[in-house]
Amino acid sequence: MTLTVRLALRDWDYLTPLLLGDVADPGIDLQITRVGTLVDDLPTTTAYDGAEISFSRYVQDRAAGGDAVLGVPQFLMRGFRHRCIITAKTSPITRLEDLAGKRIGVTGWQDSGNTWTRAALADLGVGVEDVMWYAGRLTEAHPITDRLGRFARPGRIEAMPGEQPMIAALLDGGLDAVFTPFMPTGFFRPDSPFRHVLPDFRSAEIAYFDRVGYVPGMHILGLKAGFVLQNPCIAKALSDLFDASLAMWLEKRRKYAETTPWIIQDIAMMDAALGAGWAASGLSANAGMVNDFVRQSHEQALIGRDLTLEEIFPP
Repeated sequence: MTLTVRLALRDWDYLTPLLLGDVADPGIDLQITRVGTLVDDLPTTTAYDGAEISFSRYVQDRAAGGDAVLGVPQFLMRGFRHRCIITAKTSPITRLEDLAGKRIGVTGWQDSGNTWTRAALADLGVGVEDVMWYAGRLTEAHPITDRLGRFARPGRIEAMPGEQPMIAALLDGGLDAVFTPFMPTGFFRPDSPFRHVLPDFRSAEIAYFDRVGYVPGMHILGLKAGFVLQNPCIAKALSDLFDASLAMWLEKRRKYAETTPWIIQDIAMMDAALGAGWAASGLSANAGMVNDFVRQSHEQALIGRDLTLEEIFPP
Protein backbone atom coordinates (compact mmCIF):
# COMPACT_ATOMS: atom_id res chain seq x y z
CA MET A 1 0.00 0.00 0.00
CA THR A 2 1.39 3.37 -1.03
CA LEU A 3 0.94 6.69 0.73
CA THR A 4 -0.10 9.65 -1.43
CA VAL A 5 1.84 12.82 -0.60
CA ARG A 6 0.92 16.12 -2.25
CA LEU A 7 3.62 18.80 -2.23
CA ALA A 8 3.81 22.33 -3.65
CA LEU A 9 7.38 23.14 -4.69
CA ARG A 10 9.24 25.63 -6.79
CA ASP A 11 10.61 24.46 -10.11
CA TRP A 12 14.17 23.73 -8.98
CA ASP A 13 16.40 22.04 -11.54
CA TYR A 14 17.63 19.36 -9.13
CA LEU A 15 14.07 18.04 -8.80
CA THR A 16 14.21 16.76 -12.39
CA PRO A 17 15.16 13.15 -11.47
CA LEU A 18 12.32 13.12 -8.95
CA LEU A 19 9.79 14.51 -11.42
CA LEU A 20 10.88 12.08 -14.13
CA GLY A 21 10.64 9.10 -11.80
CA ASP A 22 14.37 8.30 -11.87
CA VAL A 23 14.29 8.72 -8.09
CA ALA A 24 11.33 7.17 -6.28
CA ASP A 25 10.15 5.45 -3.11
CA PRO A 26 7.89 2.44 -3.76
CA GLY A 27 5.89 3.26 -0.67
CA ILE A 28 5.13 6.86 -1.70
CA ASP A 29 2.92 8.18 -4.48
CA LEU A 30 4.53 11.62 -4.68
CA GLN A 31 2.40 14.26 -6.40
CA ILE A 32 4.32 17.51 -6.93
CA THR A 33 2.67 20.74 -8.00
CA ARG A 34 5.19 23.23 -9.32
CA VAL A 35 4.44 26.74 -8.06
CA GLY A 36 6.01 30.12 -8.71
CA THR A 37 4.92 31.62 -5.40
CA LEU A 38 5.24 29.84 -2.07
CA VAL A 39 2.04 28.62 -0.43
CA ASP A 40 1.21 31.01 2.39
CA ASP A 41 -1.70 29.10 3.93
CA LEU A 42 -0.37 25.56 4.25
CA PRO A 43 -2.17 24.80 7.56
CA THR A 44 -5.57 25.62 6.05
CA THR A 45 -5.26 24.51 2.43
CA THR A 46 -6.81 21.20 1.43
CA ALA A 47 -4.72 20.96 -1.72
CA TYR A 48 -1.39 19.95 -0.18
CA ASP A 49 0.06 17.86 2.62
CA GLY A 50 3.27 19.85 2.57
CA ALA A 51 5.09 22.58 0.71
CA GLU A 52 8.27 24.52 0.26
CA ILE A 53 8.07 27.27 2.87
CA SER A 54 10.07 30.29 3.97
CA PHE A 55 12.49 29.38 6.74
CA SER A 56 12.18 32.89 8.17
CA ARG A 57 8.40 32.78 8.38
CA TYR A 58 8.55 29.30 9.84
CA VAL A 59 10.94 30.44 12.59
CA GLN A 60 8.69 33.42 13.31
CA ASP A 61 5.69 31.11 13.53
CA ARG A 62 7.47 28.78 15.94
CA ALA A 63 8.57 31.73 18.08
CA ALA A 64 4.92 32.80 18.28
CA GLY A 65 3.86 29.33 19.44
CA GLY A 66 2.63 28.00 16.10
CA ASP A 67 2.55 24.22 15.74
CA ALA A 68 0.31 23.53 12.73
CA VAL A 69 3.31 23.06 10.43
CA LEU A 70 6.39 20.95 11.16
CA GLY A 71 9.54 21.95 9.39
CA VAL A 72 11.92 19.36 8.01
CA PRO A 73 15.64 20.32 8.06
CA GLN A 74 15.75 19.79 4.32
CA PHE A 75 16.77 23.13 2.82
CA LEU A 76 15.19 23.18 -0.61
CA MET A 77 16.68 26.57 -1.46
CA ARG A 78 20.17 27.63 -0.49
CA GLY A 79 22.32 30.41 -1.81
CA PHE A 80 25.08 32.84 -1.01
CA ARG A 81 23.85 36.39 -0.58
CA HIS A 82 26.88 38.48 -1.52
CA ARG A 83 25.83 38.25 -5.18
CA CYS A 84 22.32 39.42 -4.32
CA ILE A 85 23.23 43.08 -3.78
CA ILE A 86 23.06 45.16 -6.94
CA THR A 87 23.54 48.81 -7.79
CA ALA A 88 23.70 51.12 -10.79
CA LYS A 89 26.73 50.63 -13.02
CA THR A 90 27.64 54.29 -12.44
CA SER A 91 27.65 53.91 -8.65
CA PRO A 92 30.96 54.30 -6.80
CA ILE A 93 29.94 51.59 -4.30
CA THR A 94 32.20 48.50 -4.54
CA ARG A 95 32.29 47.21 -0.94
CA LEU A 96 29.58 46.14 1.47
CA GLU A 97 31.01 48.58 3.99
CA ASP A 98 30.20 51.37 1.54
CA LEU A 99 26.49 50.75 2.16
CA ALA A 100 26.60 52.42 5.59
CA GLY A 101 24.37 55.48 5.53
CA LYS A 102 22.89 54.53 2.15
CA ARG A 103 19.35 53.82 0.91
CA ILE A 104 18.73 50.13 0.27
CA GLY A 105 15.68 48.48 -1.28
CA VAL A 106 14.36 45.04 -0.34
CA THR A 107 11.53 43.02 -1.88
CA GLY A 108 10.35 41.83 1.53
CA TRP A 109 11.62 42.74 4.98
CA GLN A 110 11.11 39.37 6.67
CA ASP A 111 12.29 37.23 3.76
CA SER A 112 14.90 34.63 4.68
CA GLY A 113 17.29 35.79 1.99
CA ASN A 114 17.14 39.43 3.04
CA THR A 115 17.69 38.38 6.65
CA TRP A 116 20.88 36.61 5.57
CA THR A 117 21.98 39.59 3.45
CA ARG A 118 21.51 42.00 6.35
CA ALA A 119 23.55 39.54 8.43
CA ALA A 120 26.38 39.76 5.88
CA LEU A 121 26.35 43.54 6.25
CA ALA A 122 26.20 43.31 10.04
CA ASP A 123 29.33 41.15 10.00
CA LEU A 124 31.10 44.16 8.49
CA GLY A 125 29.68 46.65 10.95
CA VAL A 126 26.70 47.87 8.91
CA GLY A 127 23.64 47.19 11.04
CA VAL A 128 19.94 47.78 10.49
CA GLU A 129 20.18 51.20 12.16
CA ASP A 130 22.99 52.28 9.81
CA VAL A 131 20.85 52.16 6.65
CA MET A 132 17.61 53.71 5.38
CA TRP A 133 15.51 50.79 4.15
CA TYR A 134 12.74 50.74 1.57
CA ALA A 135 10.56 47.76 0.65
CA GLY A 136 8.82 47.46 -2.68
CA ARG A 137 8.45 45.68 -5.98
CA LEU A 138 11.56 45.01 -8.02
CA THR A 139 10.10 45.96 -11.40
CA GLU A 140 6.88 47.34 -12.87
CA ALA A 141 5.79 43.76 -13.63
CA HIS A 142 5.74 42.76 -9.96
CA PRO A 143 2.57 43.26 -7.86
CA ILE A 144 2.05 46.08 -5.40
CA THR A 145 1.67 44.41 -2.00
CA ASP A 146 2.49 45.08 1.64
CA ARG A 147 6.10 43.94 1.94
CA LEU A 148 6.71 45.23 5.47
CA GLY A 149 3.76 44.17 7.64
CA ARG A 150 4.41 44.83 11.31
CA PHE A 151 8.08 45.64 10.68
CA ALA A 152 7.49 49.10 9.16
CA ARG A 153 9.29 51.88 11.04
CA PRO A 154 8.91 55.46 9.80
CA GLY A 155 12.29 57.04 9.26
CA ARG A 156 14.12 53.71 9.09
CA ILE A 157 12.06 50.99 7.34
CA GLU A 158 9.46 52.31 4.92
CA ALA A 159 7.58 51.39 1.75
CA MET A 160 8.94 52.68 -1.55
CA PRO A 161 7.60 56.20 -2.10
CA GLY A 162 4.76 56.15 -4.63
CA GLU A 163 5.24 52.39 -5.11
CA GLN A 164 8.07 53.18 -7.54
CA PRO A 165 9.78 49.99 -8.80
CA MET A 166 13.15 49.66 -7.12
CA ILE A 167 15.00 49.14 -10.39
CA ALA A 168 13.77 52.53 -11.56
CA ALA A 169 14.85 54.07 -8.26
CA LEU A 170 18.35 52.66 -8.74
CA LEU A 171 18.61 54.47 -12.05
CA ASP A 172 17.31 57.85 -10.87
CA GLY A 173 19.31 57.84 -7.64
CA GLY A 174 16.43 57.21 -5.26
CA LEU A 175 18.16 54.04 -4.05
CA ASP A 176 21.84 53.22 -3.72
CA ALA A 177 21.45 49.42 -3.77
CA VAL A 178 18.82 46.68 -3.94
CA PHE A 179 18.76 43.21 -2.41
CA THR A 180 17.48 40.63 -4.90
CA PRO A 181 18.36 37.01 -5.75
CA PHE A 182 16.62 37.37 -9.12
CA MET A 183 18.38 39.71 -11.49
CA PRO A 184 16.28 42.05 -13.68
CA THR A 185 15.94 41.19 -17.37
CA GLY A 186 19.12 42.03 -19.27
CA PHE A 187 21.23 42.29 -16.10
CA PHE A 188 24.07 40.18 -17.52
CA ARG A 189 24.26 41.90 -20.91
CA PRO A 190 27.25 44.21 -21.55
CA ASP A 191 24.93 47.21 -21.95
CA SER A 192 23.09 46.62 -18.66
CA PRO A 193 22.84 49.75 -16.48
CA PHE A 194 23.21 47.57 -13.36
CA ARG A 195 25.97 45.52 -11.73
CA HIS A 196 26.73 43.60 -8.56
CA VAL A 197 28.01 45.76 -5.72
CA LEU A 198 30.92 43.35 -5.24
CA PRO A 199 33.02 43.01 -8.42
CA ASP A 200 34.30 39.61 -7.17
CA PHE A 201 31.40 38.26 -5.15
CA ARG A 202 32.53 34.65 -5.62
CA SER A 203 35.71 35.21 -3.62
CA ALA A 204 33.67 36.91 -0.89
CA GLU A 205 31.31 33.95 -0.80
CA ILE A 206 34.10 31.40 -0.58
CA ALA A 207 35.69 33.38 2.25
CA TYR A 208 32.29 33.48 3.98
CA PHE A 209 31.89 29.70 3.60
CA ASP A 210 35.40 29.12 4.94
CA ARG A 211 34.46 31.13 8.02
CA VAL A 212 30.93 29.87 8.78
CA GLY A 213 30.95 26.42 7.13
CA TYR A 214 27.59 26.57 5.32
CA VAL A 215 25.67 27.90 2.34
CA PRO A 216 22.73 29.89 3.80
CA GLY A 217 19.35 28.19 3.62
CA MET A 218 16.22 30.11 2.66
CA HIS A 219 13.43 27.58 2.14
CA ILE A 220 12.66 24.31 3.89
CA LEU A 221 10.15 21.52 3.49
CA GLY A 222 7.11 22.08 5.66
CA LEU A 223 4.53 19.37 6.42
CA LYS A 224 1.17 19.62 8.11
CA ALA A 225 1.61 18.50 11.71
CA GLY A 226 -1.43 16.23 11.56
CA PHE A 227 -0.11 14.52 8.44
CA VAL A 228 3.23 13.81 10.16
CA LEU A 229 1.43 12.53 13.25
CA GLN A 230 -0.43 10.00 11.10
CA ASN A 231 2.72 9.12 9.12
CA PRO A 232 5.70 9.50 11.48
CA CYS A 233 8.28 8.19 9.00
CA ILE A 234 7.29 10.47 6.12
CA ALA A 235 9.61 13.38 6.91
CA LYS A 236 12.77 11.27 6.63
CA ALA A 237 11.47 9.40 3.58
CA LEU A 238 10.82 12.64 1.71
CA SER A 239 14.13 14.12 2.78
CA ASP A 240 15.91 11.03 1.46
CA LEU A 241 14.16 11.47 -1.90
CA PHE A 242 15.30 15.09 -2.20
CA ASP A 243 18.85 14.10 -1.28
CA ALA A 244 18.87 11.37 -3.92
CA SER A 245 17.44 13.68 -6.58
CA LEU A 246 20.08 16.34 -5.91
CA ALA A 247 22.90 13.79 -5.97
CA MET A 248 21.71 12.32 -9.29
CA TRP A 249 21.22 15.76 -10.82
CA LEU A 250 24.71 16.94 -9.93
CA GLU A 251 26.24 13.72 -11.23
CA LYS A 252 24.42 14.09 -14.54
CA ARG A 253 25.50 17.71 -14.82
CA ARG A 254 29.09 16.54 -14.47
CA LYS A 255 28.54 13.88 -17.13
CA TYR A 256 26.61 16.02 -19.60
CA ALA A 257 28.44 19.29 -19.02
CA GLU A 258 28.48 20.10 -22.75
CA THR A 259 24.85 21.20 -22.56
CA THR A 260 25.93 24.44 -20.84
CA PRO A 261 29.33 25.99 -21.65
CA TRP A 262 31.67 26.23 -18.65
CA ILE A 263 29.30 24.47 -16.26
CA ILE A 264 31.95 21.82 -15.61
CA GLN A 265 34.35 24.52 -14.45
CA ASP A 266 31.71 25.89 -12.11
CA ILE A 267 31.01 22.44 -10.71
CA ALA A 268 34.74 21.80 -10.26
CA MET A 269 35.12 25.07 -8.38
CA MET A 270 32.09 24.24 -6.25
CA ASP A 271 33.57 20.85 -5.36
CA ALA A 272 36.95 22.37 -4.52
CA ALA A 273 35.57 25.25 -2.44
CA LEU A 274 32.59 23.65 -0.71
CA GLY A 275 33.33 19.93 -0.55
CA ALA A 276 30.78 17.14 -0.83
CA GLY A 277 28.51 17.96 2.10
CA TRP A 278 27.55 21.59 1.50
CA ALA A 279 23.89 20.70 0.76
CA ALA A 280 23.53 17.97 3.40
CA SER A 281 20.12 17.69 5.01
CA GLY A 282 19.34 16.91 8.63
CA LEU A 283 19.60 18.83 11.87
CA SER A 284 23.13 17.85 12.84
CA ALA A 285 24.53 18.99 9.48
CA ASN A 286 22.70 22.31 9.69
CA ALA A 287 22.75 23.09 13.42
CA GLY A 288 25.31 25.87 13.11
CA MET A 289 23.45 27.56 10.30
CA VAL A 290 20.09 27.30 12.08
CA ASN A 291 21.53 28.76 15.28
CA ASP A 292 23.09 31.64 13.34
CA PHE A 293 19.81 32.35 11.58
CA VAL A 294 17.88 32.38 14.85
CA ARG A 295 20.42 34.74 16.39
CA GLN A 296 20.21 37.07 13.41
CA SER A 297 16.40 36.93 13.43
CA HIS A 298 16.45 37.97 17.08
CA GLU A 299 19.01 40.72 16.55
CA GLN A 300 17.01 42.05 13.59
CA ALA A 301 13.81 42.02 15.71
CA LEU A 302 12.02 39.48 13.53
CA ILE A 303 11.46 37.34 16.63
CA GLY A 304 11.28 38.34 20.28
CA ARG A 305 13.41 35.56 21.72
CA ASP A 306 15.98 32.94 20.83
CA LEU A 307 14.75 29.45 20.01
CA THR A 308 16.39 26.11 20.63
CA LEU A 309 16.95 23.61 17.84
CA GLU A 310 14.33 21.35 19.40
CA GLU A 311 11.75 24.14 19.34
CA ILE A 312 12.35 24.74 15.65
CA PHE A 313 12.62 21.13 14.57
CA PRO A 314 10.83 19.00 17.20
CA PRO A 315 12.24 15.45 17.40
